[in-house]
Amino acid sequence: MVGWSWTKLSNMRSLDQIIEAEEQTFLRRVPKSVALHERASLSIPGGVPSSWASSRPTPVWVSHGEGAYVWDVDDNQYIDFHAGYGANIVGHANPSVVAAVQKRVTQGTHFAQPTPDSIVVAEELSRRFGLPQWRFCNSGTEATMDAVHLMRAITGRDLIIKVEGSYNGHHDSVAISIFRSAQELGPADKPWLTPGAGIPQAIADCVRIVPFNDIDALRHVLAEYDGQIAGMIFEPILMGAGIIVPQPGYLAAVKKLVHQHGALLTFDEVKTGLVIHQGGATAMYGVTPDIICLAKALGGGLPCGAIGGTTEVMSAIANGSYSQVGTFNGNPLTMAATKAVLTEVLTDDAYAQANDVGAYILKHAVSTLQSRGQGAHGYQFGFKVSVVFCAEPAKNYRDFLEVSTGAMHLNYLKQFNRGVFLAPWGKSESLTLSVAHTRAHGDVFLQNLSQLAEVIESMSERNSEVFVAGSFN
Repeated sequence: MVGWSWTKLSNMRSLDQIIEAEEQTFLRRVPKSVALHERASLSIPGGVPSSWASSRPTPVWVSHGEGAYVWDVDDNQYIDFHAGYGANIVGHANPSVVAAVQKRVTQGTHFAQPTPDSIVVAEELSRRFGLPQWRFCNSGTEATMDAVHLMRAITGRDLIIKVEGSYNGHHDSVAISIFRSAQELGPADKPWLTPGAGIPQAIADCVRIVPFNDIDALRHVLAEYDGQIAGMIFEPILMGAGIIVPQPGYLAAVKKLVHQHGALLTFDEVKTGLVIHQGGATAMYGVTPDIICLAKALGGGLPCGAIGGTTEVMSAIANGSYSQVGTFNGNPLTMAATKAVLTEVLTDDAYAQANDVGAYILKHAVSTLQSRGQGAHGYQFGFKVSVVFCAEPAKNYRDFLEVSTGAMHLNYLKQFNRGVFLAPWGKSESLTLSVAHTRAHGDVFLQNLSQLAEVIESMSERNSEVFVAGSFN
């Protein structure tokens, strides 16, 4: 796989120097964000409520949003393709969601008892995703945690399988083999079971790692630990590495193999569910797992989560074999917002528009980069668009690691400095559209990308060496 960076030559600036200049421009635009971060650092670790908001050169403090736009505290306006890490596909201050929440907040915000909206939400999720029963929680991490617990409780087995490099939440069972360099992953045929900080090795030892799109590796693990695997949890489209799609037949083969060994299958659709398709990857690929995990886009910007399952799986909850609990599960505000999202906002027309705008952006982005001599590829599904500065699509996480981090960070900086807000971890994250985005919003992104492509072409002409994927710290 070939991405790009620039070697330091006497007659041209290095990639690091170009990034430094853009970062200085960035900082000059957001003095109030810089000041707030300094103040927050005195009382909030790292100066941000979540480490996901830590970003170079400084976290951006947001004032408000409307439709396809957000404003920072310095009153700079941006077209928002960040969408709160892919959660806000309904757009900011969506009228249907606002009305639902405003009505609900005057009627009480918490009871720890069910409200009727939860039935409508469950019925609509069943219709879209093809699983009959649903329970609610408050985040993607809670959803995948419940899924792992269910697989173990039902099978009476301890071991689970997850995909190498895949982020499935930050609970102990799945915080293994994530955000690692190639050197930290271990041998490809026997990846190291290295836990995240604060997680005992004993818990990591209950996990087995397989590469995405490698059915032979899965077959080998299931055979080696036959009768010990409770289930497999993974994203049917790998989303924390740009977008990596399943090879033809892969998902169906995974389901068949897992079931042959008496184990259960969970699709982590926290990032894909409702975003890429009305019924997520499950409906798009026509492969239905035993359990589906949802969050992010489900709540229209409110904290949310859900797990769906077959009647057999969810009977473990119904009969008390597994206690799926949470004081805020099915919270009235969240259920009111989610009902509006599912029944009023995310309509067939909304997906048609998203596919039109997204396909337009992807087509012109890839052609723009390729026309300037930069290898590029990407994917578009529903509200998601991934543009990767690399000619060859990755098949798994190790392939993805070869893409230049510096190149993607520079694109983030240039877009931000010219009025487009992308997710700050540019190499890992994709563009997220909302129902408020149009082709005109995409044109601004494309104009900025064209300027970056011109720089690439100019430097290519001045340097006869091949540009290869480089490091970036």
